[in-house]
Amino acid sequence: MRKVRTPARELAWRSAIAIFLVAISVIVLVPLLNLLALSLSDPARVSEVRGLTVVPKGFSLINYRVLAANPLFVRSILNSIFITLVGTALNLVVTSMGAFALTRPKLPFKRFFQVLIVVVMIFEPGLIPEYMVVKKIGLMGSLWAVILYKTVNVYYLIIMMRYFEEIPASLIEAAQVDGATYMTILGKVVMPLAKPALATIGLFYGVFHWNEYFRASIYLTDPNKYPLQLILRQFVVLDDTASLIGSGALFSYDEAARLSYDALQASTIIVAMLPVLIIYPLILKYYARGVMEGGVKE
Repeated sequence: MRKVRTPARELAWRSAIAIFLVAISVIVLVPLLNLLALSLSDPARVSEVRGLTVVPKGFSLINYRVLAANPLFVRSILNSIFITLVGTALNLVVTSMGAFALTRPKLPFKRFFQVLIVVVMIFEPGLIPEYMVVKKIGLMGSLWAVILYKTVNVYYLIIMMRYFEEIPASLIEAAQVDGATYMTILGKVVMPLAKPALATIGLFYGVFHWNEYFRASIYLTDPNKYPLQLILRQFVVLDDTASLIGSGALFSYDEAARLSYDALQASTIIVAMLPVLIIYPLILKYYARGVMEGGVKE
C-alpha cells in the first residue's frame, strides 16, 4: 500500500501553524511561570528574578506561609469558594429551567418571551437601578448581593436553549407517555444529555463568580466578607500589603525584615489563579462530547 505524501505547501502551512501555537503558548506561560518563580524564590535572592526568569532562585515557602497565617486572606478564600459554588449551582439550575421552558413548543406567548430576553440582553439595566434594588430588598452587606447578580446570563441562556432544541422530541414524548412531569423530564432526561453544555456554561459562570470584585467592593463593607479577588485588588493594584503582615502572620522578626512585597504579591496572584487552572482541564473532557451521548437515534 502506497503512502500518501503530504504536499510541501500543506506541510509548510502546518509547520507555520504549529510554530505560531507554540509561540502563543510561550507568551502565555512565561509570565505565569515568572510569577511562580518569584513567589518560590528565597527572599535574599528575589532581586535576581528578572522578567523572563522561570526557575526560582533558591527555594522558600515564606510567602505562602504568610498568606496561610493571615486570617483575612484565608477567610477571603472561603468566601470566594462559597460565592462560586453556590452562585454557579444557582446559575445552572435557573438557566436550565428557563431554557427548557422557552424551548417547549406549546409555551404560551413563546415568541414574546424570546424577544423579551433579547431586549434585556441589549438594553441591560445600569448600576444605579441595580444598587437601588439591592438596597431595597435588604441585601447590602450580604454575600447574596454578589451571588444573585446575573443569576441568568441571557447569552448563556440562549446557548442552552439552542442545545436543548437539539434533543429529539421523541425522548421527551416517551417520558411523557410514561407519566413523567416536566421537572422529571428536565432532571432525568434533558440534563443528563446536556452535560457538555452544562460543563461549558458552568465553567463560564464559575470563572465569573471567582473573578468578581467590582460589585463586592460596592455591596460588601465588612472585610470578613470580602472575596479573594477584592483582597487581591487591594494587595496588588492598590499596593496595600500592610494588612498581610499583621499579628501572627509571620513567624519571626527576621523573616519580616527579609520579606519581599513583590514576591508576596506574586504569591497572592498564584493562589487566586490556581483553582481555575486546576478545574479547567477537568471540565475540558466534556467539551467534545455530543448531545446524544447515551441517547437513541431518531
